[in-house]
Amino acid sequence: MTYLLALDQGTSSSRSIVFDARSGQAVAIAQKEITQHYPRPGWVEHDPMEIWTTQIGTAREALAKAGLTAADVRAVGITNQRETTIVWHRKTGKPIHNAIVWQDRRAEPACAELRSQGLDDVILNKTGLRVDAYFSATKLQWILDNMPDARTLSRRGELAFGTVDSWLIWQLTQGRVHATDVSNASRTMLFDVHTNQWDAELLRALRIDAALMPKVLASSAEYGDVRADLLGRAIPICGVAGDQQSALFGQACFTEGMAKNTYGTGCFTLMHTGGKFQISQNGLITTSAAQTTARPEYAIEGSVFVGGAVVQWLRDGLHAIQSSGDVEKLAQSVPDSGGVMMVPAFTGLGAPYWQPEARGSITGLTRGTTIAHIARAALESIAYQSAALLQAMSRDAVAAGAAPLAEVRVDGGACVNDLLMQFQADLLGIPVVRPTIIETTALGAAYLAGLTCGVFASTDALSKLWRVERTFTPRLDKNEARASMQRWEHAVRQTCLD
Repeated sequence: MTYLLALDQGTSSSRSIVFDARSGQAVAIAQKEITQHYPRPGWVEHDPMEIWTTQIGTAREALAKAGLTAADVRAVGITNQRETTIVWHRKTGKPIHNAIVWQDRRAEPACAELRSQGLDDVILNKTGLRVDAYFSATKLQWILDNMPDARTLSRRGELAFGTVDSWLIWQLTQGRVHATDVSNASRTMLFDVHTNQWDAELLRALRIDAALMPKVLASSAEYGDVRADLLGRAIPICGVAGDQQSALFGQACFTEGMAKNTYGTGCFTLMHTGGKFQISQNGLITTSAAQTTARPEYAIEGSVFVGGAVVQWLRDGLHAIQSSGDVEKLAQSVPDSGGVMMVPAFTGLGAPYWQPEARGSITGLTRGTTIAHIARAALESIAYQSAALLQAMSRDAVAAGAAPLAEVRVDGGACVNDLLMQFQADLLGIPVVRPTIIETTALGAAYLAGLTCGVFASTDALSKLWRVERTFTPRLDKNEARASMQRWEHAVRQTCLD
């Protein structure tokens, strides 16, 4: 029983990966895309039942691909798209509304109301978060206000709220466990990250009943057992973390000053700050890191709402490419973007700008512009947005008396794109390090589960498993890199004009 099963429920797909704990290597992967629903502009939803059926389906498929049974698996770890909000009936387990996805902006009016009440600083100091529709609280409030009888059912204790991890735990345990971990709880805007408790004042401010909320555990803890009929045998769930904190853990960034950037549907940059709660002075947020004990640990985070999703848009919206993997070849067919700049603010701009009303723009077009230039500008926009985050993060580190970032570890599907990674290193002026295992989100969940069940003795053992596949060192002159970032900031200002 040296295998660990990671359930990785993401924005675009549900995946399951079987890891050999002895080497940290993936032995089998199964993946299935999930449907994106866009009922109105700026609204994004998923079907919670599709989330569940695809996730358990890929778990079975991954075990079958590996030639294993549940008897070979020591524990299950769960990692998930964060902030995505689900409310369901406790008796039936059926959702009362589609999952409202983290990208969804419908709750912005509720956020404006919170700001008008002067709650910005209260929320920032308790949760580390800015008031924004990105987080779960106002999504939950919207469901309760708009679904028939939801407020009444909530007061009676008949409903349960959860982020995707809680929803999966509920289904996996057949309703026996309603729980979440500190990293997911910290993304709700309702959780005091200093005490690791739901905050009564914030719950009252948003008229949310405490009975809705899941129990909060450490990220490495016992969450109950997967019921035997699902996979053939009961398996303990021993690790849970939101996808970005899980990736930080999977990258072996366990100590203050270590940072990673995940290139997925969005891009998410985290820098570990140890036990130090630090409020960013540069437009970033503070979040709970994955925790192996009851002691709070933190990270500074910046989020790019549209990262790899811009490549999906090239494929599905413009039909510029047949598959996402074609973008690098198309972008490399031209030496540069020809002066074209793309700001893919399809659902607003996240950190460090926080411009929820911004919408995407393409500037610098000429008669000589081709679809290849636009593809290159789209790809480069991922690096520009990430560079803005990482540079802000480095400034925060220096302000706190720490050293500036010395390197960034990268993961996620788009990090296999060498053109993108080299451009990222050029903009940042520091090494960009890609590990041998880029599935670090799932790996982090497996590591957390392995620590709980005794497969790993400590985080030191995990650090020894981390290996470098390639390091991208800066090639661009620093003055040229600075000029490129200035052009990017100019394009952002044009995008945000009223």
